[in-house]
Amino acid sequence: MKSLVSCLLAVLLLGPALSALAQDTVPRSQGQIDLTFAPLVKAAAPAVVNIYTRTVVKERQSSPFFDDPFFRQFFGDQFKSGEPKERVRGALGSGVIVRTDGLIVTNNHVINGADQIRVVLNDKREFEAKVIAAEERLDLALLRVETKGEALPVLSLRDSDDLEVGDLVLAIGNPFGVGQTVTSGIVSGVARTNTGIGDFGYFIQTDAAINPGNSGGALISTDGKLIGIPTAIFSKTGGSVGIGFAIPSNMVAAVIKAEGNGGKLVRPWIGAAGEAVTNDIAQSLGLPRPVGVVVQQLYADGPAEDAGVKPGDIIVGVNGREVEDPEGLRFRLATLPVGEKATLNLLRKGEAVDLSVDLVAPPDQPAPGETLLDGRQPLSGALIVNLSPATADELNISAWDGVAIAKIKRGSIADRVGFESGDVIVKLNEEKIVTAADLARLMEQTPAPWSITINRGGKVKTFDLD
Repeated sequence: MKSLVSCLLAVLLLGPALSALAQDTVPRSQGQIDLTFAPLVKAAAPAVVNIYTRTVVKERQSSPFFDDPFFRQFFGDQFKSGEPKERVRGALGSGVIVRTDGLIVTNNHVINGADQIRVVLNDKREFEAKVIAAEERLDLALLRVETKGEALPVLSLRDSDDLEVGDLVLAIGNPFGVGQTVTSGIVSGVARTNTGIGDFGYFIQTDAAINPGNSGGALISTDGKLIGIPTAIFSKTGGSVGIGFAIPSNMVAAVIKAEGNGGKLVRPWIGAAGEAVTNDIAQSLGLPRPVGVVVQQLYADGPAEDAGVKPGDIIVGVNGREVEDPEGLRFRLATLPVGEKATLNLLRKGEAVDLSVDLVAPPDQPAPGETLLDGRQPLSGALIVNLSPATADELNISAWDGVAIAKIKRGSIADRVGFESGDVIVKLNEEKIVTAADLARLMEQTPAPWSITINRGGKVKTFDLD
């Protein structure tokens, strides 16, 4: 049985052996039977760690009867829920040591909100860890453990742009807390966007089994290098069905570099925005296939406009790397450092054009001017802000000016009416909204009825309210 399993692995998984075995039904040598991933795993596994977190939460202890109106009609509030009691909630995940001095990368959702983080190495050594950077939108975080001068094993990063569909990969992590586990598979897809995972999605897809607890672990290539951080799965059961997603190592590298900047990753901004090329747009422009981003907006005197980009240009690549849609463009730019230049590969009226563009930090003026609206009016419970390129980037909004809803208090009037975080307030009763202060003043002075026009993801919607 062992020989049969080894044979199947050799035939199905190991590329170099396929050509030699193409004409045969059985291995031709003992060496082909003994092919194994063991040396690869032995080298990589020590750099993959288990992460255990503890979070103190407060919960009220009560009977469901105490919230029943009929029960309270007779007994009043004398049996009302008592003071909140503290409870410790545990969670687990995985991480990867990327520097010998104890720098570890993991998913943000693994450590988000944790009061205590414990890192356990493959050799059972344990360390307390501190969060030094957390990127919620990227779902990446950096931890540091105190090694007291001892060098830890590390995984070096590989250029994830070199990956191709069909490449062999291994996933190493701690699924379900059973202990470090290795699974194998192939790259099922690259540059996956529109997956519904976060708002900055650009992923490697793999069929290597990924389960709860694998998050933050390692996806490695057959040269033993890190090519991705497993972050999510598509599943209706909670277990692996062969569709897993990993954050590419090039994005991981950008976050690691930010550690030297106090842990804050500043994503480059060029001042250009647009929509993905659809099949209809491609046909109208005579393109062989739908790919790229049609430029619709240019920030006045921004880097893209200064470089010569024009509305209607199609951005098809950055530094020669293909761009398929706006998410792909954001990923390509996010992996590059602020202060340098990039080459935008464009199509302009069917002709290829390359332009050099400066990569700058998004401007942060005007100041956000955060204002929480209250009172008996439709936007009560909404936190509004002035938009700037920097604020728009944080909120993942394509508009660069105006007033937007940054947050909405759950259960508030604004929430019940149907407003959402990210809505840009365009007009109130046909009066254009310019600043958050203007909107706050108008909402106080304007009696019902209200007509509020918003822009939500490029679509204009009007709320007529009494």
